Amino acid sequence: MKRLIIAVCVLIITIHPLFANSQENQEELIQIALLLDTSNSMDGLINQAKSQLWKIVNEFALAKKNGKLPKLQIALYEYGNNSISVSDGYIRKVSDLSNDLDRISDELFKLTTNGGDEYCGQVIEKATKDLQWSKKNDVLKIIFIAGNEEFTQGSHKYQKSCKEAAAKGIIINTIFCGDRNEGIRTDWKNGADLSDGVYSNIDQDKPIAQIIAPQDDEINMLGQDLNKTYLGYGARGKAAKELQSTQDANAVSVSPSALAQRSVAKASKQYSNESWDLVDASAKDSTMIDKLEKENLPEEMQNMNLEQRKNYLQQNVQKRKILQEKINKLNAERRTYVAEQEKKNSQENTLDNAMLQSIRKQAQSKKYIFE
Repeated sequence: MKRLIIAVCVLIITIHPLFANSQENQEELIQIALLLDTSNSMDGLINQAKSQLWKIVNEFALAKKNGKLPKLQIALYEYGNNSISVSDGYIRKVSDLSNDLDRISDELFKLTTNGGDEYCGQVIEKATKDLQWSKKNDVLKIIFIAGNEEFTQGSHKYQKSCKEAAAKGIIINTIFCGDRNEGIRTDWKNGADLSDGVYSNIDQDKPIAQIIAPQDDEINMLGQDLNKTYLGYGARGKAAKELQSTQDANAVSVSPSALAQRSVAKASKQYSNESWDLVDASAKDSTMIDKLEKENLPEEMQNMNLEQRKNYLQQNVQKRKILQEKINKLNAERRTYVAEQEKKNSQENTLDNAMLQSIRKQAQSKKYIFE
């Protein structure tokens, strides 16, 4: 009988949410799905998303809840593209919810437009049902859907899709690419209202002012030095390091300020790559260096003995910490400069502002505090 009581107590402690030891219970979490219209005439929308991804990521480096930084997961869908099968509703899930930000960036830069029918109700339904949304009520879960045609297109009623999302605690923010009143007339605002979201309209073809700050050059040089501290291990290591460099190139193809935003993001805790980088992996599991077989180590470490490997790893841990501190200090100065310049250049009608304004408001409703 005594053994039975002990077993029951252990079981209660194991399954009770106060004692559960899952990653989700240990970390604050924000989940965002971007549903982007990639029909004809939407090149401007895609370009704004490419140029502002890292600015949006950096906003979460300023957010804390219960003294903790949130873990950010982003998913990506495209819809309204005739290159996708009609049987799929011209809809493609580009990426599941993931904190692999380099991959999200890579997929954004691969998007192309090709005119078609835009089924808002159907893509919202797919994102709601197919993604692994947290079941916790206090997790911030947001869908952003952006497009320029009627919200009512397709056989899937948007009213039903929005209500189903809301029942899961998912907020739907709608962004109409065009005149504000036209978006209201074509039900974009109603779609947001059904799920406690925010309706915005933007000019998708409006160039976003790329403010070049005095700190950008130094931040970008430090960002390149930061890359050298990444030690790719395992099957993904080499390819992931190459992808990191590719996304640097993609960012600089937009502007030096976009690269600076990316460099700042790499210096934040949102940019975590424990699945392929030995420095991040060791921060999660200090015994990682002891577990790896020689062939799974970074090439430069394969001929080292264990002590040399540990020393080399620690050297890169320290280098990264110093570089991150330098970047973050420069970014504090950069943010002040950019804020002053933005007052002179109104950019209210762009994707990043539409997203950031609603994110801040909705994050605060979940008790997030922005520094």
